[in-house]
Amino acid sequence: MTCLSRRTYGPLLGLLTLLAGAERSVLRAQQPQGQAWATVTEDERAIRIETDALEAVIPKSNPKHWMTGIEKGSFLDKQTGFREVGDGLMVVDWLMEAGSDEAYGDDALAPDGQGLGRYTWHANETEPAKKLYALLAHGSSHRKRMVEGPQLCHRMKPVQPRVIRGDDFVAVETTYRFEYAAPGRKPGSRWTQLVVFPRGERYFLLMDRIDSANASPEMFLRNDTPGCIRHVRGDTFSEIYLSYLSGPHGVRIPASEFFTPFPPDLKFGYRRDLNALPQRFIRAYRLRDPATGDEGPWLAGMTLSPAVVYEAWCSQRPGDIIVMIEEIHGRPVKAGESFSAAHIVGYFDALEEMHAVYDRYRDHTQLVVDDAGWRLAD
Repeated sequence: MTCLSRRTYGPLLGLLTLLAGAERSVLRAQQPQGQAWATVTEDERAIRIETDALEAVIPKSNPKHWMTGIEKGSFLDKQTGFREVGDGLMVVDWLMEAGSDEAYGDDALAPDGQGLGRYTWHANETEPAKKLYALLAHGSSHRKRMVEGPQLCHRMKPVQPRVIRGDDFVAVETTYRFEYAAPGRKPGSRWTQLVVFPRGERYFLLMDRIDSANASPEMFLRNDTPGCIRHVRGDTFSEIYLSYLSGPHGVRIPASEFFTPFPPDLKFGYRRDLNALPQRFIRAYRLRDPATGDEGPWLAGMTLSPAVVYEAWCSQRPGDIIVMIEEIHGRPVKAGESFSAAHIVGYFDALEEMHAVYDRYRDHTQLVVDDAGWRLAD
């Protein structure tokens, strides 16, 4: 990818303000009339994006919760005043594959002392509490293991994302190389996350891409699409919508279904090898004001190519958190090959609006920013 040319986009205002002691810069994307529609504020900790429709923070170090994706509590819909109510959006975990890791034993320790391979559930766990949590968190029907680590969302070192500005968009690109690998594998696969905020829209586009250092018969990247939901008996949301279950129109699930923990393979799960390929892959929840009970907008995460989804679940874990994990690709990969998924995440007033936006951008797996601007690609 290349930086946007002056010839294409015209002169930008550049550095406007330097805040003493904070090493903070403020730059503004311009409307044709010269009025700023977006502001980018960057310091050593994070990048703050404010557009005419949204606010969002992308962490660089010392995050409020997770290092990847959009920071916890920062995603604001200016039209309604509602914010994301989980732990952030489009959070990224490990590179993984299907299979058991029990044979790894103590060889699967990462340099930081954390287990690399021995992450997935094990039926022979000796401590009942650990076994119960593992089953509720990960299920028991489909074993998986890590290929490379760390879990980027909370063990990634500080990063230096690249900010790209155009007349009608602001983009942020973050890259990181996995630092260690399971026995028999090598580290070094590169993760790239590209986020594009278009002018005037209540949503952003995002791509996660992997350039793999390893071969695998079934490699996938795990993330949260759009993100988890923190709630106490449904105080922050009223229902969840999954477009890919219960027929072409999807299913709307009341909050009451999530008052008791259940494992991901019990209900509301999707596996590409067991389900018919859906027309759309949309996951959304209807926000609710916990103080007044008033309904807010839908916060949706859309994966623009349904065929790229390997497995996805929407389950209640212990601790009043609903996880909306999604795994992308899940196909053979050779060392040196790449795979990616493109998403849209944002606020919508109705399901019909989500469907219309999805159909406008559907069937793409890549997001590109170059001299021509931004575009989706196959």
